[in-house]
This record gives sequence, C-alpha cells and structure tokens, in this order.
Amino acid sequence: MENSEVDLEKVKRIFFIGIGGIGMSALARYFHQSGLIVTGYDKTETVLTKKLVEEGIRISYVDQIEILDKAADLVVYTPAIPKDHLGWNWYQENLFPVYKRAEILGMISHYKKSICIAGTHGKTSTSSMVTYILRECGVTASAFIGGIPTDYGTNFLFGDSDWVVMEADEYDRSFWSLSPNIASIASMDADHLDVYGSHDVMKEGFEGFIRKINEDGVLFIMDPLQRELSKGLKSELNKKNIRIKSLGIDSGEIQAQDVRVKGGQYVFDYVSQQYTITDLAMKMPGKHNVENALVAISIALERGCDPNDIRKAIGSFSGVKRRFEIFCQTKDLVMIDDYAHHPTELRMAIDAARNLYPGKKLTGIFQPHLFSRTQDFYKEFAEVLDELDECILIPVYPARELSIKGISSKTIYDELKIRNKYLVDKNKVLDHIKSSETEVLIVLGAGDIDALPAKLKELMKK
Repeated sequence: MENSEVDLEKVKRIFFIGIGGIGMSALARYFHQSGLIVTGYDKTETVLTKKLVEEGIRISYVDQIEILDKAADLVVYTPAIPKDHLGWNWYQENLFPVYKRAEILGMISHYKKSICIAGTHGKTSTSSMVTYILRECGVTASAFIGGIPTDYGTNFLFGDSDWVVMEADEYDRSFWSLSPNIASIASMDADHLDVYGSHDVMKEGFEGFIRKINEDGVLFIMDPLQRELSKGLKSELNKKNIRIKSLGIDSGEIQAQDVRVKGGQYVFDYVSQQYTITDLAMKMPGKHNVENALVAISIALERGCDPNDIRKAIGSFSGVKRRFEIFCQTKDLVMIDDYAHHPTELRMAIDAARNLYPGKKLTGIFQPHLFSRTQDFYKEFAEVLDELDECILIPVYPARELSIKGISSKTIYDELKIRNKYLVDKNKVLDHIKSSETEVLIVLGAGDIDALPAKLKELMKK
C-alpha cells in the first residue's frame, strides 16, 4: 500500500529492503539510534552491512518471506530493488505502509529545519563540509550523508539541534520530497537521462526542487546557474521572501578570490558584501572543492557561525572517503581513490591530480557506472580520459540495469585517442599495474571498483 499515511512518531518497527545502500543505511541508523527496532534485507554482505550488524541491526541476505518483519509498522525500500523482489511484493500484497527512502527523508525534513544540498556533483563533499563546519562552530546538526566523512567514519550523525543536513538527490526526482529552509545547487550537468529524457527536463526537475524551499528561506546557487533561472521562478521565490545568493570563483555575490595552490593545499579568500575571510586553506584539492567550500562557509555564516571558527574548521576538515582520497603516498608513487562516475566529475578529479602533481605520469583506472550513462556520454568520457597519460578501462558496473546491446567499456575505448589505452578484466588489473611504470594512479568509478584500493595497497606492501 505505497504512499499510505504514516505517523513517524508512532512507528516502532521498520524493515528496510536494500538496507546496505549508502542512503538507506543512514536512514536505518537514524531510526535505530532513535530507539526503534530496525531490521532489513540486502543482496550481499558488505563492509557497511557488517558495521550495521555490529551496531545492533539484524540483516538477512536471502530474499525469502521467512526473513521479513511481519510486525513492521513501516517498510522502506530503494528504487534499485527489482519489481519481482519477493519481500517487496509480499509487503505490498499485505497492505503494509511501503515508502521509498526519499519519501521518508522528506517526512523528516518537514519537521526539522533542513539544509538540503543539491547538484549533479559535489553533494556528498559539500554536505560533509557543511556538517563539519557547523559542528565545529557549536551547531550540532544531524546529518544524512551519501558517503563517509573521514572525520566521523559514518554516514549519519545524530544532533541535538533543530537543524538537519541532507543530500537532495536528483535521481527519480527524489528531492521533490524535501522541504528545505536552506538549499544549495552547485551543478546541473546532464545526468540520469534514463529518468529525465533530456537535459532541459532535468533542469525543470531542479526548478521543482527550488519551489520546495520554505518561505523566508535562502538558495545558494552557483552564479552561472542562477542566470539560467527564469524570471517567473525568481518572482515566485520573491513572493515567498526567499533570498537567492549567487556564488562562484571570481563571480557572483559571494566569491572565492585569489585561488592558488600553496604547500599542497588550495588557498583562497572568501569575499561577500558582509564578510571577507582571507587565506582560507583546505586539504581537499580542486577548484570544485573551493566552490563546495564557498557553499559550506556561506551556510555556516547564515547560521551565525564566527568567521574565525569557520577558518579553523575549513583547515582541519579531512574530506570524505572515495572523494579524492589519497590512500598511498611514497616518494615515487601516489595512489588516489575517487567516486567520479560522470564526465564532469572525472575532469575535476584529473585536473586536481594534474595541479597537485605537475609533470608526473598520470594513470587512471576507470569503471563506467551504468550502461545507460555509458550510452549517453561515451564520447564525453573518452574526451576527458584522453587527458590521462595512461587509461585502463574495466567492464561497466551495471548496478540496477540490464545490459544494453552494443554498449560496453569498449564503446569508450574505441573513442580514445591516447596511445596508452587498455581494456582489462577487473580481475587482471593488479597484474597490469605490476607490469607498468606508475607514478600517480587514480581509481575512478562508483561501482565495486571501491574494493580495488585495498588490493592495491596490499600489492604495494609485497
């Protein structure tokens, strides 16, 4: 009985279908730490599901009716679950309240003061940075994060303030369920065209999210994007007394100025009408992270945080796992792990590596994520990957999809112009690395390539 009414305050037992996902597990932790009985199912055991079990959440890995919580007050599922899933169908047939993860997150945002971070890229890094700065400044916000901040080691943080930080996911228009008091949009590049059909329709999806901002709220948006907002939409926001603040590197109302690399860190000045904070130094590399920091600093100032406390927080923030995470560094070798799975994200990661390690040979191992995304952007992927000195392509990670005829990693490979390009089976990557001269290696992708860095570290020890 999908979309039936449910009062979260009366819920005592919840069953999660697909509990091991990064967004689902954060919700599971939220309810578990709130004192509810939380159980769930996932297809495979992972590091994350093992941690959930250690925290006291019971998880089953077989799709059988017997493992379901038949006394559950609420069932939450991920759209990645196939429609023939036995548990999902049993709950539907027996008229249990069944909700998508995004709908539950939306309910939470309705009774909290919500900071919602949107954009086709940078949501996790920005959400983590916002959460960290607020907490370092004394605002103990709760947070649902689509990754694992290095400083916290978890994707959910329970806070005692009224504020909650959430990622506003554009996939399947999930962010339409949210009710932001403060919202940000860092990027609107074409993506998820399997859902939206076209880039223009996807932009309309973001406009729908903007309309969800509460009265007297504020929207922080990159300067080029705010110029694209229609007069009609701006008029709607004005009637709700919603302020629009544009940001950018050397553009917009709020600017990062004098951006430079110094001592292996990105340094910049934060300049707005109200504040100037000079010589901000951050560990996370790349101009895209300077833009993310602009958003985080602006939100912190909006919440009344002290500029000196913000400076200290920006300097001590350690980043997010799999977001340009340096997992091996010696005099002769650097290895980086990055979640990049869209052409724009790949360009950001590669540019950051070039800036930090000029003159070094740059090798990339890329696992395309989704057949549909590969079909939509194979030429753009090839164009970006041509900026590497050596490119190693492994098979597409399908995630929720079936294969598409004629689409594979070879589709990208055939478009590559660089000489040093290789199609390698996932199980043969270590052998390939052993036989090559590597100086800077960057692992790229959002699929099960996340298991590769640990194997590479072990290889280096040997």
